[in-house]
Amino acid sequence: MSNIYDLDLDEQKERRVRSFNRHYLKRMLGYLRPYSGKVILVVGFMTAATLGHLAEPLLFRYIIDNAIENKDIWRLHQLIPVFLGLRAVLWVLARYQTNLLNWTGQHVLFDLRQHLFSHIQRLSFDFYDGRPVGKIMSRVTSDVNTMTQFTNNGVVTIVTQLLNLFGITAILLRLNWRLSLLCIGLMPLLGFFMARVHPFFQSGWLKVREENAKVIAHLNESITGIQVIQTFSRQTVNSTRFAAILSGKVEAFLRVIKMEVLFWPIIENVAAVGTALVIWYGAQEFISGALTVGTLWAFITYLNRFWQPLSAVSRVYSQMLSAMAGAERVFGFLDTAPRIDDTAACGDLPEIIGRVEFKNVSFGYQAGQQVLSDVSFAAEPGQTIALVGPTGAGKSTIINLVARFYDPSAGEVIVDGHDLRHVRLESFRSQLGIVLQDPFIFAGTIGDNVAYGKLAATQTEIQVACKAVGAHGFIEKLPQGYDTESQERGNAFSQGQKQLLAFARALIADPRILILDEATASIDTETERVIQQALAELLKGRTSFVIAHRLSTIRNADVILVIESGRIAERGNHDELMMLRGKYYDLYTTQHRHLCDMLERG
Repeated sequence: MSNIYDLDLDEQKERRVRSFNRHYLKRMLGYLRPYSGKVILVVGFMTAATLGHLAEPLLFRYIIDNAIENKDIWRLHQLIPVFLGLRAVLWVLARYQTNLLNWTGQHVLFDLRQHLFSHIQRLSFDFYDGRPVGKIMSRVTSDVNTMTQFTNNGVVTIVTQLLNLFGITAILLRLNWRLSLLCIGLMPLLGFFMARVHPFFQSGWLKVREENAKVIAHLNESITGIQVIQTFSRQTVNSTRFAAILSGKVEAFLRVIKMEVLFWPIIENVAAVGTALVIWYGAQEFISGALTVGTLWAFITYLNRFWQPLSAVSRVYSQMLSAMAGAERVFGFLDTAPRIDDTAACGDLPEIIGRVEFKNVSFGYQAGQQVLSDVSFAAEPGQTIALVGPTGAGKSTIINLVARFYDPSAGEVIVDGHDLRHVRLESFRSQLGIVLQDPFIFAGTIGDNVAYGKLAATQTEIQVACKAVGAHGFIEKLPQGYDTESQERGNAFSQGQKQLLAFARALIADPRILILDEATASIDTETERVIQQALAELLKGRTSFVIAHRLSTIRNADVILVIESGRIAERGNHDELMMLRGKYYDLYTTQHRHLCDMLERG
């Protein structure tokens, strides 16, 4: 499996012109395999319907030549019910065919979208680094739609229309081979036009999909960043930019439509030329007595239908080109292997006591750009390790490696003597809890959000966890209490309340290793005091990693690591580092002086 993590490479792949790819087609059709019985039935119904429609002109030929020409009313009365019966059968076939086709299409769409969604959730964090959310959404929505439309309607259309084309050709040759040759002689001209327009359709629809992905990406960015947009009064600027992006999509779409408007009339004109030749030659045959009225009528009817399969197959071909473009992007995601994943050699991590060791760890998010360099330390079970230092020093990178969101480029991260690269992720992360600076609140009730850390948690356990972190008070005041529904991303709650819920969610899982990444940054001093009192008891027996800009919150940490430029500049507890009068001393005294100044001004 290939890895596609580079955004520039992803952009380049989108700009390449797609053509027919047998491998992609085979993979797309693979999603039809579970429903092969339904597909066979659909093809069967469509085949029967095609044969029924092919029989209609022959029936009318017989009516014209044998009933109308001979003025045989009795025979006419016999044949009209046959025609009506045939129409009734075709209606029943069309009804069942449409139901089956839609049922199959929706299930294939479900399977492909579910497969892609499940795979994306497994991908490592470096897959998402720098990749716009809108483009990922575009793959799951519009690209998948295009693929499934082709695998369902497109494939069935090709099969039935080719059957229709061959059937009409055979009947035309049977009715009058001379007239048939006049029509067949126009095929090279039609093929020439199709070959000429093919590259334009191919690149045109690719451009439409590319522009559509830009629209979705910008829309997602604008919605998620609406607070910043309104804060800086950038609505007009942002709307202008969106209009420019949207115009690009409109222009790309209109260019393709212009090509279609040019192409399809060409096919219709070729058909008109063929029909004119048939009427001209057929009329002479009729006048000479070599051709009956019924045969000429049937031939012209079949001739009009002869061009329909060609037009339908041509349109499906355009649809296929669009599907190929979507398939390359969707399968590009599906073929992206998680860099952080279980291997065959990985085993389950037993219940841990929580000793974490970094052995000469180096790491960089991009090649050649080191964030951590030769970092070594050990966290004993039950210890609280505080990480302090300037922004960009590598604090968050250390906890990312502890949680194994990334693997070190050199060295080892060891938990209870096990290299994390050699244990199953689920067995490790089930014993890990984490609270981030910007907590994510899911749709659902407050109780559901807290129980996310332990799905089998009882109401009592949820309340105990919330009381432990001081969240129970504000939850009790809500109209529905723990059954209160959260809005998108928990927008109905304050930042501090969301932090408390995230904290309860981590604690209810009873993790052996707990990570707090700026978890108290958005909580007021009074609430923070409540949390600190609760954690004094709750953190016993857990190895904890704490990142905090408020140095007052980590005074009781067992070990404080001062990180600077990707290295450990100082280590020790609060008292030891204050006596050292080094970097930590400077950070602490500066922050304390700043706080005192604020209190005086307040």
